[in-house]
Amino acid sequence: MKSQTQAAALPITEDDGFIAEALESASIPTLMMAMLHITGDLSLLEGTIRPQKAVMGDTQGLLTLEDQAEIRRQALDVLTAYRDGDGQLPAPPSRETILRMMRFFVGEDVPDTYVPMMLEEMDLDNEDSRATAWKKKDSSTRKSDFHVLVIGSGMSGVLTGIRLEQAGIDYTVVEKNSGIGGTWFENTYPGARVDIPNHFYCYSFEPNSNWSEFFARRDELRDYFEHCAQKYGVLDNICFETEVVSARWEESNSQWSVQLRDSQGLEINKKFNAIVSAVGQLNRPKIPSIEGMELFQGPVFHSARWDHDVDLNGKRVAVIGTGASALQLVPEVAKQTSQLHVFQRSPAWMFPNPNYHAEVSEGKKWLLAHVPYYSRWYRFLLFWPGSDGLMPSLIVDPEWPHPDRSVNALNEETRIAFTEYMESQLAGSTDLLEKVVPQYPPFGKRMLQDNGSWLATLVREDVELVDSEARKITATGVIGGDGREREVDVIVFATGFHTNKFLWPMEITGRQNKNLAETWGDEPRAYLGITVPDFPNLFCLYGPATNLAHAGSIIFNSECQVRYIMDSLRGLLESDYSAMDCRQEVHDQFAENLNEAFARTVWAHPGVESWYKNSRGRVTTTSPWLLVDYWNWTRACDFADYTLTD
Repeated sequence: MKSQTQAAALPITEDDGFIAEALESASIPTLMMAMLHITGDLSLLEGTIRPQKAVMGDTQGLLTLEDQAEIRRQALDVLTAYRDGDGQLPAPPSRETILRMMRFFVGEDVPDTYVPMMLEEMDLDNEDSRATAWKKKDSSTRKSDFHVLVIGSGMSGVLTGIRLEQAGIDYTVVEKNSGIGGTWFENTYPGARVDIPNHFYCYSFEPNSNWSEFFARRDELRDYFEHCAQKYGVLDNICFETEVVSARWEESNSQWSVQLRDSQGLEINKKFNAIVSAVGQLNRPKIPSIEGMELFQGPVFHSARWDHDVDLNGKRVAVIGTGASALQLVPEVAKQTSQLHVFQRSPAWMFPNPNYHAEVSEGKKWLLAHVPYYSRWYRFLLFWPGSDGLMPSLIVDPEWPHPDRSVNALNEETRIAFTEYMESQLAGSTDLLEKVVPQYPPFGKRMLQDNGSWLATLVREDVELVDSEARKITATGVIGGDGREREVDVIVFATGFHTNKFLWPMEITGRQNKNLAETWGDEPRAYLGITVPDFPNLFCLYGPATNLAHAGSIIFNSECQVRYIMDSLRGLLESDYSAMDCRQEVHDQFAENLNEAFARTVWAHPGVESWYKNSRGRVTTTSPWLLVDYWNWTRACDFADYTLTD
């Protein structure tokens, strides 16, 4: 089907001066690709101005200022000629030419195996090829009798609703909150923003050229997903303030019997042919058990349940935790408090990114909206350096002589570079530097983004980094590992979520009265992270071992998973079968492969404690697979992996 947005969405009507000014904001490698599409002239690929290897955080191909200026000059001629012409573009480049352009664009070899995935992700043909393609024309009756329950209206739930709406399959979305957005609805703490570039952190079929920042804040992200839900007709199918209490598979009719509870506590039972869980991993706040917590006399809340009625101005505040949320909220909270104590159980590696809080210029927005193919290639530029190219630095080299601090030579280079960044930010603060530089290998825990705001906050006289976990809470403060009490007025927990409790606290009962929580225990596994034996027609999004800790955007993974689920439903609806159940041997082989892959990665490093691991130190949440492999595995459902029942 045709995409809702075209590669060249808006005509160019502005004068030469406006265009020249906009070009000052251009990513030059991206601009060169757009010029090739507009002119059909491939001579740029043979010229002396060539982007170097793409790296995260750089969009200029490490080109000199002189080379950038020359390309802008040429681009002005190209764009004004296009404006003054008939608006027609030459024939699209061949697949071979596209591969050549890709390799030129990122300054390194792009394996031929990646081209189909990247062509689909970039959508150069203006076709939303991830939408469901029906193979039979007489499936309308089956579709009208088939009802899907989608649990959650965050990013993946809205995506599922869009695809079901497009496919004409009846569905209902239930959402425990009063609005859509998932994590972007629930997390309202100061400084909340995404840590994936926004021009990549959006649906492939619904790009947005109008992001106000490169890493958008919470409100803008929530608005984007609400816009998508409304535009594609999903909003009318959402039941808000409704939770799933339980779901039980009924063998007699091949349906799920689902107990729902509304905001008033009223429970009703409904039947569904399939369930898609889009509840996410980061939605049930986790507060550690600390001695004396019940004694504290001031306000206490979790970052994901921010209490906006509490005024922090002039207050003494303790923030417990130094993960992703803390890195964002601490610099903002420090602007209000009289004294801020940050309790750190372990430090985090951070990626230096000067654009982390930067605004997108009006010229950049104009280029994304008006220049043919510019936004598509810009998406590729954000995707490529942070995707599978990072994986070699995360694989353990058994011969590496320094396994305590890094896992291979590339990982060691990263450790040195990140350490030097921290040293440059903390010149003269030797004691603080020792606290913030991790001793474990880079990427062992979630990598954080920093533009200098975190470390600049820690050096303030009214901010203290307590290099220990909170050991005890009193009526008036928090005691750290040094035994000293810090008197505070407010305690904020930035301590993460129950990441290993997938689909919790719902009670899911499958065939032979199997309970999903008991089946999973502390080590949840699912085939492709999506399906589980003995739980027919139950599909997970962002399920076990599907978090992306090395590459890409979780939206990319969700689009892969939703396409797989939609192909599964298509197969059921075009057949005489009513249920599909993952074969145990298929599931177990995948789990074995998963464990072997994990053992080779930095995430399994014995010196690392992270939310990627369960209580026994086994990795359960994140994915060890290359993006291109997972993309290939989820392009279509192989029904030989399933037992099909009438």
